[in-house]
Amino acid sequence: MLDTSPLPAPAPEAILHSDRMAKRIREEITANSGWISFSRYMELALYAPGLGYYTAGTHKFGEAGDFVTAPELSPLFGRTLAKQVAEITSASAPHILELGAGSGKLAHDMLKELENLGCLPESYSILEVSADLRERQKNLLLQKLPHLLNRVHWLDRLPENFSGSIVANEVLDALPVHRVRWQQGRISELGVTQHETGFAWQPSDIGQGDLLQTARDINIEAEDYVSEICLAARGLVNSLAHSLQQGAIVFIDYGFGAREFYHPQRTAGTLMCHYRHRAHDNPFYLPGLQDITAHVNFTDIAECGIDAGLEVAGYTNQAFFLINSGITELLSGTSPEDLKAYLPLSAQLQKLTSHAEMGELFKVLALSKKLDIQLSGFSCGDLTRLL
Repeated sequence: MLDTSPLPAPAPEAILHSDRMAKRIREEITANSGWISFSRYMELALYAPGLGYYTAGTHKFGEAGDFVTAPELSPLFGRTLAKQVAEITSASAPHILELGAGSGKLAHDMLKELENLGCLPESYSILEVSADLRERQKNLLLQKLPHLLNRVHWLDRLPENFSGSIVANEVLDALPVHRVRWQQGRISELGVTQHETGFAWQPSDIGQGDLLQTARDINIEAEDYVSEICLAARGLVNSLAHSLQQGAIVFIDYGFGAREFYHPQRTAGTLMCHYRHRAHDNPFYLPGLQDITAHVNFTDIAECGIDAGLEVAGYTNQAFFLINSGITELLSGTSPEDLKAYLPLSAQLQKLTSHAEMGELFKVLALSKKLDIQLSGFSCGDLTRLL
């Protein structure tokens, strides 16, 4: 549900930064005859070097940022995920690759739990496009787990050959998306133009290619319908499938299967922006200062993985996955009599698993290759019928 309360006013220096980001986008629009795809706008707003939301150095995660991710919410998340990851690495190879590690909190919690389990990987690689976030990750691990830092490596690109466990928590939702409009039998792409007061939507014909074919394949019956198509996610899955020799990829994100993603009542799509813990739907507000996301079409991710030679090893919601993987057992390790320690953890577990919080909206999809085990995180609550 969108927060309709007024958005907090940014500091003067933040406004100047956003102005520089907007100038960069305007230059791109001008260089492309006055129109760019929303995918390109989103890519610039999030990842333009030194200016984009994820590359400019502002705090994004936690109470001081714009949103709270599961690893920031509770150490129980990373500790529980570590159990599933240990199962994968023991059946493939003792290596972990995390995509987009955020503040580094998930890497910290997983490594700490894996050490407790006696299942430390030989290597923990992090693929991070943001130099600023990479430094924050290094500093956190240096401060909290200095004795394990020699196992952690930062990568600029995917390895050509990787075996083990790949983890992608809230990565897919941050990939640039195209916005498409189906209107009275005609399909157009909603791109971005500029005018005196800022940026604005402008439709354009879709040229022949993957975007047009994908849009045609989606059964939209509404007279006027707008939604997102993420071609970048397909590219990522194809690259991961090519890299993975043995093991599994675990995607954790908010989203749906295709039927729910393109539900007849979801006529405005799933595009969402986050600024200072407020959710709204205006991606042109303060570019460079706010996060821009779209829900994940997990059917598309699964089909792309299958086409690339992977198998669907499991699909369920976050609640089932965490409970199957032992989150309640981890909580029971803290005595209820120790109220100061137990009550916060209990509240965090509730947020992670409640259907009214993160438990239902967030899904977990595992794609595997040459992995001859049943993943315990998907032992109950199978939702593959919804893909």
